[in-house]
Amino acid sequence: MTRILEKHRVAALLGVALLVVPVAASSLLGTPAAQAAAAAPDTLNSTLAQGSFAPIVAVDKPAVVTITTTLKAENASADGVSPFGDDTPFDQQFRDFFGERKAPMPQQRPQEKAEALGSGFVLTSDGYIVTNNHVIDKASTIKVTLDDGTELPAKLVGTDPKSDLAVVKIDSGKPLATIGWGDSDRLRAGDPILAIGNPFGIGTTVTAGIVSARGRDLHSGPYDDFIQIDAPINRGNSGGPLVGLDGKVVGINTAIYSPNGGSVGVGFAIPSDQAEGIVAKLMKNGSIEHGFIGVQIQPVTSDVADAIGLAKPAGALVARVDDGTPAALAGVRPGDVITALGGKAVTSPRDLSRMVADLAPGAREGLTVWRGGADKDLSIVVGTNDAGDNPVVADAGGAPGGDAAQRVPTIGVQLGDLTADLRDSLGLPGGERGAVVEGVNPDKPAADAGLQPGDVILSVNQKPVTSAREAKTAVAEAGKAGRKAVLLLVQRQDEQTFVTVPFAAG
Repeated sequence: MTRILEKHRVAALLGVALLVVPVAASSLLGTPAAQAAAAAPDTLNSTLAQGSFAPIVAVDKPAVVTITTTLKAENASADGVSPFGDDTPFDQQFRDFFGERKAPMPQQRPQEKAEALGSGFVLTSDGYIVTNNHVIDKASTIKVTLDDGTELPAKLVGTDPKSDLAVVKIDSGKPLATIGWGDSDRLRAGDPILAIGNPFGIGTTVTAGIVSARGRDLHSGPYDDFIQIDAPINRGNSGGPLVGLDGKVVGINTAIYSPNGGSVGVGFAIPSDQAEGIVAKLMKNGSIEHGFIGVQIQPVTSDVADAIGLAKPAGALVARVDDGTPAALAGVRPGDVITALGGKAVTSPRDLSRMVADLAPGAREGLTVWRGGADKDLSIVVGTNDAGDNPVVADAGGAPGGDAAQRVPTIGVQLGDLTADLRDSLGLPGGERGAVVEGVNPDKPAADAGLQPGDVILSVNQKPVTSAREAKTAVAEAGKAGRKAVLLLVQRQDEQTFVTVPFAAG
């Protein structure tokens, strides 16, 4: 069953001091040696059979660089900008972990500065370097140190905060050693990998491990599809390459999951197949405009699929559509399940977020939604909104009617009409329409699903309801149709979310 406040689970994890942070400025191979050797180039077979990664390191290490930035202390913490609010406990943990180094400027009133440390790798022989956005964010100066100790000033070419990627450029006066892109889509859990970077500023370091998992979502943006690794990465590894047995880049090391600020064997890297296209655009244009359609979405669970007649739990359930956005202009409604975009199947909300972010603003795309028990094809013109990720504000027009409370015993709620006084007391918009939950039976399914007195039911099984009577009728019709559950769109204060409530047995 879907609970109305389930999305707060991440905040609860933070509350017990489990911290996902950008990695700042002894492992065992997960596959048998013979299997690893078969997957690697022939030239590496003999050394890998002996357990040595030396041939890979010899080729790749000269292309890995250290990136040092200078910035005002109030703008950022070392090796990255804190993802938490200023002056919060987590912000302080972040700053303590990344260890800002501050020094006053001479001959004037002391002005705090910070030095940030990270890593990167040379992609082209003429000096284009890939790193994380949080390594160079808000930097006043950027310095690159090559593997041979040469220090060179760098200029910023482009950044993309949503994917946490950046490109800088140096002029060395000679061709540089490079690392090419690999194929991260071929990675499997258990495959061996190497992480290269400059942890803690001690010098270029190589650590080995395996791919622990694929497709990790850290809730940091539309591109969350991280590779999880157990190779130790620490402060200073940000932006460094994750390489496979062919010596090519399969990921960019960017974050760790840690209860104490240090590596505990849970690290995350941006997949190369995602990064390669973004980096190419940054090198060409210096920036990226991400697509935007203007919906708040949530997963389609088995209960949701059953409630609305979908054959399987797939797609992205639209919980809210912002007024005036591309989705609103295309006719998308709350309760629709987006099943395809641009002719490609949408399997999950994360899938849709990535597809939309990759689209060019202004492009017209076909959009398929499941509505009222059938597919409906729409046409949408993609917009752009790089100031925010997911708008969640929606207005509902109209006026309520009636005042009689109704009993819906099959799910265990008592409903009443949403009067003007109730709207005011609940802090809802003046035009809000629906059925207000006046009571919840603690022994019935509605209570288990998380419904509470004061919640407002806006729709039942994708059909808007404007009164308690309409809500009761819609629930009864779902029961008669043989549904195992009903899908309710619920407004609680300034949040909207879908909740599935099964019918009580008997």
